[in-house]
Amino acid sequence: MNPWDLIIQEPVINVLIVMSHNLADSFGLAIIALTIIVNLLMLQLTLKQIHSTKAMQELQPRLAELQQKYGKDRQKLAQEQMRLYKESGVKPAGCAITMIIQFPVWIALYRAVMLSLAMAPEGLLNLSKYLYSWPVLYAALPLSQDFLWLNLAEPDLFLAIVVGATMWLQQKMSMTIPTDPKQRSQSQMMLWMMPLLFAFLALSFPSGLSLYWAASSIVRIILQYRVTGWGGVTREVGKEAEKDKKYG
Repeated sequence: MNPWDLIIQEPVINVLIVMSHNLADSFGLAIIALTIIVNLLMLQLTLKQIHSTKAMQELQPRLAELQQKYGKDRQKLAQEQMRLYKESGVKPAGCAITMIIQFPVWIALYRAVMLSLAMAPEGLLNLSKYLYSWPVLYAALPLSQDFLWLNLAEPDLFLAIVVGATMWLQQKMSMTIPTDPKQRSQSQMMLWMMPLLFAFLALSFPSGLSLYWAASSIVRIILQYRVTGWGGVTREVGKEAEKDKKYG
């Protein structure tokens, strides 16, 4: 057995089945519980990144001053921006770390859902290759595919919409509007591209994986709100109110 299966795939499959057995034989509840566990394990890193994002937002007036002062000298502007980031302890690229760390979990969960929900004898035989020698695992099989209105082994349109909406809201709350017009345009594009991409993927993957994505985004929204409030959403509403007041 390769290292991937031994270190990541096997533990995810076995933990999910055991949790499902102890959560009223609900595989959906097991996926949500795994989401909470993964986010708890990354809590300190996530909070650090949220605080870093908040600090980045607070730097925007000073970055705007640098943009105005050195806008014609791109090299000098970049140097001054990096100096400001260093002095403030801000890492602009840090917000992508939690997503990168979760990629192995997503891949393992995708395979775990497909393997664990096997109903046919050949599917159960393939699953048995990944199971530990714990009696509880075999007592829990076969697992139910049903959770709420979902068939966890198949895509679901409504859950795909939830995936896109929650990811958009989480990104909007943490979004920092760059002072550079080109970067601002790219930031706005990413705000829509990532949620749309994951919503599209949710239409192709089992809803068990989509359930993990949606639950993870909801956890991040709660953590983000605890630190920054509604963040970028509030700023956007404030801007619209100013426009209405100006042209009203």
